[in-house]
Amino acid sequence: MIRGNDRAPVCMEERVMYARNRQPGAKPAVVGGKPITEELAAELRVTAFGTASCPPRGEWIHTPLIMRPSDQPLAYGLSAPRNGTRSLLAGLQAHIIKWLLFDSRPMTKDNKSVDPPDSYLRPNEDRQEEALWRACSEVIWRCAGGFNNQPDVKAVVALPTTNVYVQHSSAYYQDGITEMLHLFEHKSLEDLQIFLKRYLYLFQSEDGSGSLLLLYACILSRGCENVKKDLDGKLTYLVSTQVEGSVNVTTLLLSGRATPYLHNGVQYVGDEDHYAMPQFGVLSRSPVGLLVWYGNEDSITKNVSKQYPGSRLKTPALPIWVTSCSGHYGVLFNTNRELLRNYHAERRFDIHYYTCGGCHVLLNVDTRAHEDMVSTRNDEISATPLEKLIHTKWQDAKITWSGPVPFAGDSPN
Repeated sequence: MIRGNDRAPVCMEERVMYARNRQPGAKPAVVGGKPITEELAAELRVTAFGTASCPPRGEWIHTPLIMRPSDQPLAYGLSAPRNGTRSLLAGLQAHIIKWLLFDSRPMTKDNKSVDPPDSYLRPNEDRQEEALWRACSEVIWRCAGGFNNQPDVKAVVALPTTNVYVQHSSAYYQDGITEMLHLFEHKSLEDLQIFLKRYLYLFQSEDGSGSLLLLYACILSRGCENVKKDLDGKLTYLVSTQVEGSVNVTTLLLSGRATPYLHNGVQYVGDEDHYAMPQFGVLSRSPVGLLVWYGNEDSITKNVSKQYPGSRLKTPALPIWVTSCSGHYGVLFNTNRELLRNYHAERRFDIHYYTCGGCHVLLNVDTRAHEDMVSTRNDEISATPLEKLIHTKWQDAKITWSGPVPFAGDSPN
């Protein structure tokens, strides 16, 4: 294994930096919609967190959707501390990068970018905001089934008001958000985008609950009963107690289904004493992929059924992957949209790794056959967790750490 300076870069201590809220003028008040009922408030909390009689962990109430300052490095990235919202934010981050790098880039007739791709990773504040509401719209619309040509698609977004509709009781513990929601239905992606653009400030507010609002929108758009069916009894609720959250939250954002199964299609599992039962995995190729490496730590793998991604997640439509590396969530991406379509492009290429804590590293992946491949395999023992995760996609690749020392954030090692 080759590494720059014979060692992996070490990220500096995580320090989250928030951009200043620059919303000009008066912010639009939340008007219209339907007030949440006591039954739905309890069902929403139970589906997400397993109970309505205890409040969700405070991080869900106090983690907004904030981009890094546009005049500093990593302006394409979300900024958030390490907590249980990471599995959700990594999925959203991947879609932000998708829009900035690929969806918004003008292309020539021969499918080449007009400007250098790296220039799209330095968005100004206006493009940051557009990337954020477009990414939120895409994941919510996917949860509603909007990209599967389903009839009567209905995306649901819940926004907080100043009114309380569910009182505190032994059955329902108020959290300051859920019991104050108004629900808004949208039957087209365009209407959803206009709505989220208008009320984006509620997701961005530094003292707000942007992560919780996005989680609720995904659950409501999928439907509480459907989310429970997706989990297939592997979990009884969506958000796990793991430090950075559950992969089920990530699959909900990537595929629109909170499936714990990462294989392609449907597999039937049974034995001689039980009927074979279907396990619904990833039903179609995802625009954004997922790579998983569990590691060897009992604290990470305890009570976790090890599911490994099939080709529909390993080889997505675009070269962007959410990563779960020993329980730590991040995003791997390449700036060349042809990477997974062109054999020559995939022989040797650079790949970026980013986490919402601000860790960024640049690696070179070389998949060509080498005379010293045997020694490369032997060196796998000393490879970092991030390198081992990359090897789940490119098995025998040589990996070289390159680029500048990572910007402030949490380490991928």
